[in-house]
Amino acid sequence: MVQKLDQKLPVANEYLLLSGGVREGVVDLDLDELNVYARGTDYDMDFTLLVPALKLHDRNQPVTLDMRHSALCHSWLSLRLFDEGTISKWKDCCTIVDHISGATNYFFSPTKVADWFYDSISIVLSEIQKKPQRGMPKVEKVEKNGTIISIILGVGSSRMLYDIVPVVSFKGWPAVAQSWLMENHFWDGKITEEEVISGFYLVPACSYKGKKDNEWRLSFARSEVQLKKCISSSLMQAYQACKAIIIKLLSRPKAISPYHLRSMMLWACDRLPANYLAQEDYAAHFLLGLIDDLQHCLVNKMCPNYFIPQCNMLEHLSEETVMLHARKLSSVRSDPAEHLRTAIEHVKAANRLTLELQRRGSTTSIPSPQSDGGDPNQPDDRLAKKLQQLVTENPGKSISVFINPDDVTRPHFRIDDKFF
Repeated sequence: MVQKLDQKLPVANEYLLLSGGVREGVVDLDLDELNVYARGTDYDMDFTLLVPALKLHDRNQPVTLDMRHSALCHSWLSLRLFDEGTISKWKDCCTIVDHISGATNYFFSPTKVADWFYDSISIVLSEIQKKPQRGMPKVEKVEKNGTIISIILGVGSSRMLYDIVPVVSFKGWPAVAQSWLMENHFWDGKITEEEVISGFYLVPACSYKGKKDNEWRLSFARSEVQLKKCISSSLMQAYQACKAIIIKLLSRPKAISPYHLRSMMLWACDRLPANYLAQEDYAAHFLLGLIDDLQHCLVNKMCPNYFIPQCNMLEHLSEETVMLHARKLSSVRSDPAEHLRTAIEHVKAANRLTLELQRRGSTTSIPSPQSDGGDPNQPDDRLAKKLQQLVTENPGKSISVFINPDDVTRPHFRIDDKFF
């Protein structure tokens, strides 16, 4: 519906839906600009949706990633080599730099794209609320958090948080990460190189000293989805446990994000023997190892980006911040079981709150204006149950959902190469 509004978005687009919100570290974005939402109180499930504003998948389209003004893993995006139609369409979302030769260069601006995207989504949601249709979810909250749009939707009896991120999508692999492909990795022989390097994104986030209006961050979210297939279940359990412990403990002052922990886990997979990582009953060992790796990275102010190792994601931290968080981690390391129990209790409390709110809603529900006399939750619940069944039955596989904006009640699903 946003595409229909002003035809800026690609007609045939390719969205990436990730389980877990931006606050969960599924994408490397800046968390200090995000409002705090609590599971149970504000939402029941969270997702991140990457929406390409530009889809640069045509190998005949020359692209200029201008990294001269940026820190490693960041870039400006020039539209100088694009056709006049594209430049005209996106001119209001660009910063303009006049060259000494008299030529004008248009740089795709992450902040202006985010502003346009938020305005467009707001218009669409307003239209939906004026003409509600059966099967459409209820919009409970829409907020702009920096360059991210956070939407909470009521779907059946559940509240779904979507962090929607406008991105630039590329096929292939950037030259700056080419050397990474020359190294040995834990996924060698498990998945093909073509699966790993099928594409990358620019996400709207700048470096510590970068220019917010012009600078994008390189993201390899598509590759990370593929690599996750090669990580043992016991290591994933340890990662989830470690994330649950540190996500709030180290959030203020800003230093370590869940994305840093994810990067450390990938480095650990490269460093440690495969037969050791495959041990099913070693989750506790892996948890202690992740905490030790985190402590080591903090004290040394060194956390290399997994795909661009020359980019140190912690080099900007002050000594005060490092020592503060190192002391907190030492406390965790001395009694990880107690900290994990506390994290589990928080999750249980959130789940109890969710169930209580759903129970109240079911006892006080009134007919929805979006219904036509039947159960207003029925279409949403059917879709939710179908999705849950597909996810459960197809672990590690790519699931695509095709939805016609003119008839949202008839979605189609694709799992890898299967079409339903």
